[in-house]
Amino acid sequence: MSRVIENRDLVFDKFPTIRTPHLELVQITEAHAEDLYKLFGDSNVTRFYNLAPLESPVDSHRLIDHFRKRFESKAAIRWGIRLNDRKDIIGTVGFNNFTPKHRANIGYDLQYAYWNRGICTEALHAIISFGFHALNINRIESEVMEGNASSIHLMHKIGFKHEGTLRDWMYWNNRHYDMLMFSLLRSDPHK
Repeated sequence: MSRVIENRDLVFDKFPTIRTPHLELVQITEAHAEDLYKLFGDSNVTRFYNLAPLESPVDSHRLIDHFRKRFESKAAIRWGIRLNDRKDIIGTVGFNNFTPKHRANIGYDLQYAYWNRGICTEALHAIISFGFHALNINRIESEVMEGNASSIHLMHKIGFKHEGTLRDWMYWNNRHYDMLMFSLLRSDPHK
């Protein structure tokens, strides 16, 4: 079970850190530019992501600035995933957008070397709890690109329901992509 460290009534006064048995979800800062480059410079990670692989650590600064601005505007929150015994981040997880008392859209990514170790499962359980309790969300959605077998498996594993296919939902790199819609309601049983 995860534990929210900061006062949940003051979510946006100070960036909330979340600890789980093996992870710490932390604010992404300029100190993580090299970590983000290692993550998003890998085509294995960006294959089903609407982001071209980063070409240098300098490209990471735009992402860091984007995450910071979205948090400051109270529109989104994205954490860096770090193992409890390390300082670098190996992935990100968070809400790309949310509406209190209504719904949120999640996103997550992890360095390829850490896939299939239960890290995203643990991180997602933590932010799902945070979303339902601290952000007062009722519905959490995940849009998964068709063909992304790992994410489809993960969504089923943590209890999300597949609701259908959003045809030509995403437009990226001069092409339309079908997206699979998954959701988890506060009233659903959590795995």
